[in-house]
Amino acid sequence: MPSQDSHFMSRALALAARGGRAVRPNPRVGAVLVRDGEIIAAGYHSRFGGPHAEARVLEKAGPVARGSVLYVSLEPCSTKGKTPACTSAIIDAGVRRVVIGCRDRSPENGGRAEGILKKAGIAVTTGVREEEAFAINRDFFTWVARRRPYTTLKLALSLDGRIATRSGDSRWISSPASRKYGHYLRSLADAVLVGAKTVIRDDPLLTVRKGCRHPDLKRVILEGKTRIPLTSRLLSGSGGGEVILAASRPLPAARARKLAARGITCLELPSRSNRVNLGKLFRRLAERGLMRILVEGGGETAAAVLEAGLVDEVHFFIAPIIIGGRSARPALGGRGANLIREARRLRGLRVERLSADIHVSGFLSDD
Repeated sequence: MPSQDSHFMSRALALAARGGRAVRPNPRVGAVLVRDGEIIAAGYHSRFGGPHAEARVLEKAGPVARGSVLYVSLEPCSTKGKTPACTSAIIDAGVRRVVIGCRDRSPENGGRAEGILKKAGIAVTTGVREEEAFAINRDFFTWVARRRPYTTLKLALSLDGRIATRSGDSRWISSPASRKYGHYLRSLADAVLVGAKTVIRDDPLLTVRKGCRHPDLKRVILEGKTRIPLTSRLLSGSGGGEVILAASRPLPAARARKLAARGITCLELPSRSNRVNLGKLFRRLAERGLMRILVEGGGETAAAVLEAGLVDEVHFFIAPIIIGGRSARPALGGRGANLIREARRLRGLRVERLSADIHVSGFLSDD
């Protein structure tokens, strides 16, 4: 890979990262237009419905774009939607070469741009800083290819794998630094998901605090056999974004009316096991435009999403404490692996210190 390509793609990737949540459900894309080794225009996709990164830089450059090289973090779109196809704009502008970070995974665009551009006589190079380009839109690729939200699991646990003592006390296992990082993870998500037992036990608000912001963070609650009291802060309409109650059985009419009056969205997902069908729930959430979910429930909820094959990324905050006791609550419930070779292994492992805690993170899904 020419060093110049890597250099200018690095700039495009930095611009793409600025897109943030404002572009959802579109991907984050950055673009740089180069002529004679100098950047003549740079930009990124900044909001859903707005011009794509390629269109922005081509418009900035105007006639100077003819004969230039376009560096773009993601394969340009080749179909018309809210905005014209970027491949058409690139051809019309007279760009002589296009350098792409990674291929799009969406069914309507994936792999089409290179053929269209080459047919028009434009040279194309794909896969420059590909891993970094893929990572920026990991959630988008999961959403379009698997029709479900990209899912992150977060757990705070002791050295011996407990998330609460035998009395149920869990505040606070992790350090203030770890809890602040947890709020950062919330700020990246479209929704945070917990189980009914967590709501009953902790009565959380599930908002974003500690220096992070996301006033529209949705809160998803799994309600199986256990009914959540209407007096809970989440069901009383206290602060934060939309609350979505996913029920494993039909709601009594009176309860449904009271929840609707408080602005609670109810999704009934009947199940023989009296547990919410997570596959159906995640598809419904994806249809509602939720691209990224953070799971913060207890051991049973964590095990359920893992066993359903729905977890893409994990963050474990391990505190230097030993709780002990058979009755102490384990970090993960469920059936678990029968053999070691069946255990889930992390890829892209990262280990760091957060104050006294050890933060372990990595990925579970296949790219």
